[in-house]
Formats: sequence, C-alpha cells, structure tokens
Amino acid sequence: METAAKLVVIIALATSATGAIAQNAQHGSESTKEFKAADMNMMKNMDAAPYTGNPDMDFRTHVIPHHEGAIAMAKIALKYANDAETKRMAQKIIDDQEKEVADMQAWLKKNGH
Repeated sequence: METAAKLVVIIALATSATGAIAQNAQHGSESTKEFKAADMNMMKNMDAAPYTGNPDMDFRTHVIPHHEGAIAMAKIALKYANDAETKRMAQKIIDDQEKEVADMQAWLKKNGH
C-alpha cells in the first residue's frame, strides 16, 4: 500500500507539473507575440524619426521611441512574468523611462521641434 500511495503522489505531482508547463508555454507564446509586436513597433517608430544633423535633437527624437518600446516591453513583462525581480525591474523601467520621455519631449518643444 505504501508503494501505491507514493505512486499516487508521483502521478499527482507529474500531472500538476505538466499543467504548469502547458500554462507557461501558452503564456510564453502569448508574451512572445506581444514582445515581437512591441519590438517591431519600436523599430518602425525609430526608423520614422528623421535625422536633422543636430545631435541634441537627433538623440532625443530617436531615444524617445526606443524608450517607448522599452516601456511597452516592460508592461508585457508585468503582465506575464512570474519572477518578482523581473516585475520590479519592469516597473522601474516604466517609471524611469516615462519620466525621461516626458523630459525629452519638453526639451524638444522648448527647442522648436
């Protein structure tokens, strides 16, 4: 009987692990699609920003969409990540880079762009 009880526990653990793996694979697939979409959008927006020859302006106009892409990816990480450190890092990226985007946009506006 003891062997049968161990077998039941092993089967229960294996079934639970299989379910968790399937759930992680499903979330991985969903998160991958969202990460790829965010990355493609970031690249499109970076490519769309014209170069002016003014390094101060060019820096900001190209870093803004880069930061916006990082913010989008961090939001995806918050949605899907399991690791608390990943979630803390993602939130810090959102907080820091949203402020930096606002600062760069204010500078651009102040400087006629």
